[in-house]
Amino acid sequence: MAKNNDWLALVTEETLEPELKICDPHHHLWLDQPARVAPRYGFEEILADTNCGHNIVSTVFIECAAMYRADGPDVMKSVGETEFVNGIAAISASGNYGPARIAAGIVGSADLTLGAEVAPVLEAHIQAGGGRFRGIRHGVSWDACEELPDIRTKPGQYLLLNQNYRDGVAELEKLDLSLDVWCYHPQIPDLSDLARTYPGVTMILNHFGVPLGVGPYADHADEVYEKWKTDISELAACDNVMAKLGGINMPENGFGWHNQPSPPGSEQLMQATRRYYDFTIELFGIDRCMFESNFPVDSITCSYNILWNSFKRLTADYSADEKAALFHDTATRVYRLSA
Repeated sequence: MAKNNDWLALVTEETLEPELKICDPHHHLWLDQPARVAPRYGFEEILADTNCGHNIVSTVFIECAAMYRADGPDVMKSVGETEFVNGIAAISASGNYGPARIAAGIVGSADLTLGAEVAPVLEAHIQAGGGRFRGIRHGVSWDACEELPDIRTKPGQYLLLNQNYRDGVAELEKLDLSLDVWCYHPQIPDLSDLARTYPGVTMILNHFGVPLGVGPYADHADEVYEKWKTDISELAACDNVMAKLGGINMPENGFGWHNQPSPPGSEQLMQATRRYYDFTIELFGIDRCMFESNFPVDSITCSYNILWNSFKRLTADYSADEKAALFHDTATRVYRLSA
């Protein structure tokens, strides 16, 4: 149970457009992370969220350092996470727990700074994924701000420009694997350079590039937004880059929802963040954009039902085809899912 369940329960809503098919292309699974707002987020917990009223038909798991192997070479330990998640995916695929296919796609972790030597690790993930493994995320988020969370990969300032890292990215293309990128907004120009250098690798920008709103960025929301607009426009020119729409409700974004007496409703949440959604959709187009939950991380701000309601309010005037792309079709195409 999440630590803030009682607080989240202060705001409830009926589910909007409950028939609209959704693929949630970004969530995590873990069993023992006591520092998190949700110390446990396993099969039962994600089922409770995906069964909240929205028509979640499939999901994509994104790495979070869960259940790494205790033994064996260090470079192979992350394969344990894929084994763990594939087990949950197999349970879900039985159909005994509802129609949603949890973790129909799996994005794991590997140290891309191994360069060409990362190939055996990638191949081990593919084998462990049972046909579900789709790509890698190697966290590159770095900023001098001390208020930001410590990234476990210890990337340093310029990992996206590091040649060893880039040699690892080249191995992804050989195996038809994608690259999810979790960076902070000042690093977006480096990602643009990477995307231009490896146009054959499908790259998925997570969380809008995490526009920061704490430390030196606090009280400078408009300045951050203008800088982000300039850099995201350059990134959007790279046809191999897709954009995940979500993950903007974390403490580092600076909205401070978790410090309020009650959580935001879907209308309030949507209005506070919509300029990022509107601009990204305009730039990338609906066929390169997909809504994401980033759960349970974003549950520090709102419930799963409220979050997807906010996306539906944002797209209230969109056509049926546009909604289908943003909520389902882009994600299933990019991650090569059957549902």
